[in-house]
Amino acid sequence: MRIHWLQHADFEDLGCIEPWLAARGHVVSGSRLHAGETPPPVAAFDALIVLGGPMNIYACHEHPWLRTEKALIRTAIDQGRRVLGICLGAQLIADVLGGPVSRNAEPEIGWFEVELNEAGRAEPLFAGLPPRFTAFHWHVDTYALPPGAIGLAHSAACAQQAFSFDCGRVLGLQCHLEVTRDNAIEWFRYEAVTSSRYVQTADAILADVDAFAANNAAMRAILERWLP
Repeated sequence: MRIHWLQHADFEDLGCIEPWLAARGHVVSGSRLHAGETPPPVAAFDALIVLGGPMNIYACHEHPWLRTEKALIRTAIDQGRRVLGICLGAQLIADVLGGPVSRNAEPEIGWFEVELNEAGRAEPLFAGLPPRFTAFHWHVDTYALPPGAIGLAHSAACAQQAFSFDCGRVLGLQCHLEVTRDNAIEWFRYEAVTSSRYVQTADAILADVDAFAANNAAMRAILERWLP
């Protein structure tokens, strides 16, 4: 299968998704939108992965390529492609489907529990996940559930942690299941955090090696079902 991914910052990449795709022989390509690269037409790929990034989806005056990206995501959805959005990517998908994106009540950065709701526990894509699991988070915004989408999970800090659209063909994940410990180390080189109720210190986040392994296992379990 031809997989294309959209990148918004040099330090945010596919994480554990990249070796998983390579091991299964998928043809993988990517566009660094922040560096001025132009993504291919929808006909060039079978599935689209939209990654996170430090910007907001409504910062089009600072990042004009966001408008082009939103149009591409909308076309990919309309033309039946599989689309996975992570954090900023989930917010972009929600936006093009009609779910407004706004500032969350509090930033959420670090290891916090995600709980699947009834729909999430019944979602085939999440068949390999427990009803409650600890996930890695790094966001200040959130989205409203788009019309026709099904909310799947929440955390104490954020009411929307995952949604599906069109029977799981389109999936949005607010949390970062793809992030490896090496990814997180790189992120902290670019982003400083101040500890608060739902923000953990870099030392606390990086110390939990087992959490990264479990996080990535959850991402792979979802991918097994999302990609045929």
